[in-house]
Amino acid sequence: MIAWHAAQRRCVAGFLAVALVSLLSGVVAGPTAAAAPAVGSGAVPAAIPGAAAVPVPQWEPGLRSYFVLTAPGDVSPAIGAIRANGGSVFAAYPAIGVVVAHATGENFASTVRKAPGVQQAGATRASDIPKQAYEPVVPPRPPQHTPMGQERPRWNLTQIGADKSLPVASGSRDVVVGVLDTGVDGEHAELDDAFDENKSASCAYGSLDRRDGAWRDTNSHGTHVAGTIAAAKDGVGVLGVAPGVTVASVRVAEQPSGLFFPENAVCGFMFAAQQGFDVTNNSYYVDPWQYLCPDDPDQSAILEAVRRAVRHAERNGVLHVAAAGNSDYDLANKTTDSSSPNDSKPTANRPLTADCIDLPTELPGVVTVSATGMEQRKASYSNYGTDKIDVTAPGGDPGHQDEGVLSTTPGGRFGMKAGTSMAAPHVTGVAALLASAHPEWTPAELRQRLYAQARDIDCPDDDRCVGDTARNSFYGEGVVNAAAAAGVGKAR
Repeated sequence: MIAWHAAQRRCVAGFLAVALVSLLSGVVAGPTAAAAPAVGSGAVPAAIPGAAAVPVPQWEPGLRSYFVLTAPGDVSPAIGAIRANGGSVFAAYPAIGVVVAHATGENFASTVRKAPGVQQAGATRASDIPKQAYEPVVPPRPPQHTPMGQERPRWNLTQIGADKSLPVASGSRDVVVGVLDTGVDGEHAELDDAFDENKSASCAYGSLDRRDGAWRDTNSHGTHVAGTIAAAKDGVGVLGVAPGVTVASVRVAEQPSGLFFPENAVCGFMFAAQQGFDVTNNSYYVDPWQYLCPDDPDQSAILEAVRRAVRHAERNGVLHVAAAGNSDYDLANKTTDSSSPNDSKPTANRPLTADCIDLPTELPGVVTVSATGMEQRKASYSNYGTDKIDVTAPGGDPGHQDEGVLSTTPGGRFGMKAGTSMAAPHVTGVAALLASAHPEWTPAELRQRLYAQARDIDCPDDDRCVGDTARNSFYGEGVVNAAAAAGVGKAR
């Protein structure tokens, strides 16, 4: 049965629009109890020259999380400054010069910023770290139901030409798509063939957790996204854009808050690089700040840490796709924000400048996706902006153009959701088809081909849409084109 689900971060349901997102090589992992070897020992791996052992941190009331940044390649100045000021190392990424610290006390960040070798330091959240960070629970395995109903391409797949691509191209299992989200139900009958648990993990709370099932969905959002990308071509249920590719889950949402904090996102991008993902889907924004402004030292540290992680993954061959957001907001002309920080008391009418950006969608190299409805008009909720939107894809527009996008939900079920969260995985699926056909292409080459093959859409009769048919502020380069990616359609 099709059911509406609660609105998620970059997902809208019904008429509501809500903005919804083993040790790594060179990573110091935190104290997740049952993760890969050395996680929980609190010790810095021997791979970091000259690093001393770090005591096992313990949770206590009032504990906060911080990024401490150094020059890439050597995090020892950060570790030294953290320990000297009563903090503990929860995770570290020497390759990008980022350390996640936990500490109490109001002056921790301002003091650490002054330490030799420390470039930046800032709080990653405006609330205390939950106790679950030190006692993470593996999400339960949902009981499975057998999918029923005839499989057929629906309006969303037809809009991107997948009805033409699916008979000839499903993608390659050698292409790995990482779903950075609330988790994925990899046992869903429409996903179990594509799902790779060995490349899946949880990054919730900012520390890598490789325990069996840690990647499971804590909501339904991530499973819905995964189905749009790769639901099986098996005659029942729903179809994904690229059912032949491999899907991995990287859970970056915490429980019970459901928020996607910066340290979780950094962990996710670094894991994507280490695992050799080809594409990541990011249908979220990095909490607690919807827009991060570089003139604030805390937000500046978040901006730089996430930027480094995204760039590191791209340099390791990973293309990133992200949802543009669901506030019907002009990203090119930001004014104020009254929703942040969303983990405590938001600041009313917080002034924004052009330098304030939404992470990860506004970072360089990230493919930013707006949403359309069944009538191929901008969804009523979708963000937009000149030189902000790269491409568009079906996200659904309940109450205006359609009932939403149908895809998988946990337990072998299906459900309708709408949002730029639902648009982004259509783009991710097309990118995976291109990566399957051209495994030698770099992320930059995949981006270029996505844009070149996109089907143009004219601006509607709406003064907010600026640009021409080839590129405009509502649709960017146009609707992604699965048929062209499969070689059975024309660009433009």
